[in-house]
Amino acid sequence: MDGVELADSTGIVFEAGGTEGVAFVLDLSEQKRAEAEIRGLKDQLYRENVALRDANREISELKDKLVQEKLYLEQEIRGEMNFEEIVGNSPALKRVLHLVEIVAPSDSTVLLLGETGTGKELIARAIHDRSRRNERTLVKLNCAAIPTGLLESELFGHEKGAFTGAIAQKTGRLELADQGTLFLDEVGDIPIEIQPKLLRVSQEREFERLGSTHTRKVNVRLVAATNRDLEKMVASKEFRSDLYYRLNVFPIRIPPLRERREDIPLLVSYFVQRFAKQMQKKVEAIPSVVMKALTAWKWPGNIRELENLIERAVILTRGTSLEAPLAELQRARTEEPAPADLQEPKEVAGEGTNPQGDKSSVADEYARKQRDDIVRALTSCKGRVGGADGAAARLGMKRTTLLSRMQKFGIHPKQYA
Repeated sequence: MDGVELADSTGIVFEAGGTEGVAFVLDLSEQKRAEAEIRGLKDQLYRENVALRDANREISELKDKLVQEKLYLEQEIRGEMNFEEIVGNSPALKRVLHLVEIVAPSDSTVLLLGETGTGKELIARAIHDRSRRNERTLVKLNCAAIPTGLLESELFGHEKGAFTGAIAQKTGRLELADQGTLFLDEVGDIPIEIQPKLLRVSQEREFERLGSTHTRKVNVRLVAATNRDLEKMVASKEFRSDLYYRLNVFPIRIPPLRERREDIPLLVSYFVQRFAKQMQKKVEAIPSVVMKALTAWKWPGNIRELENLIERAVILTRGTSLEAPLAELQRARTEEPAPADLQEPKEVAGEGTNPQGDKSSVADEYARKQRDDIVRALTSCKGRVGGADGAAARLGMKRTTLLSRMQKFGIHPKQYA
């Protein structure tokens, strides 16, 4: 039979030359086994490539995280602290340190309350240093210093292409603080739309980067700080009540400097020595009239204001005795009422008081509060008046209105830059 016919599944029979022709069989089983082996090898190679790609991505993410953590720590080392250690022996400060010793060993969330410039970051560092996490990183984030549009990315991180300008993947501060402590300064300035994500972190210890659907787990200890009245913000719907309750687990109020006047001489001596060393000057004495004036002043800017004044004083000093610019305090004293403990005793109602005097004291108190609010805003914004991150925006008023009030109170923004 001429032609080609299939003999069976193992090969093909070829016949040629009629009845006397030659027949041969081609066995395809080996070829099929070889093809199956090749397919198996290809599948195995594909799986290995996928696993390798996933491993490389994880290694790349870990490398990026380590690089960013290294940069962050280098910035922290380069950044100079307001002071290297807590200075003071007043009962008010000792109460704070006692609370720090109590709460530090736990992982409970701590909320530091107090006016601007009281040293809340220093207390946060003390909590971290006395905790079980002290061998890991203390990562800080000033929520008021970062524009609203970038705050979410800075806190949670983002993937490449998550938004315009996101040309590379970014590890957020939350991931950098994993196994350590995250210090959220000015937490009252976190926008209401970001607060639910922070609440989820505080409750579930999980989040997603911007532009990612992958849920990440973190183990962080939260320490938050604010100079704002969060309870009033909750009442006015500016701050979520559930987040407030999560943060307010262990509140610590940091006293203003006017409530710990006995610490002022110690702080003055400390700052004088520090700045004199930096400027290579020899300041050996602080006149009693200078120390008396510094102790009597109420310090609306607290320790930060005192530090800045002492730095100016050391700059101005030409000899070995500190020459402080007390005229600044005297000028400010004429523009606002003296502290309650320095004012003349008021007459008791019914013993010579008059309605006009009461109205005047109310007006003075209102003016003092206005000035304090402006000083706090300028200090927080580093002297910036206008713009989205300026004091006017923080106070909710027009820039021209704020400038007018600053002129009225004799406030110069450069003093707080």
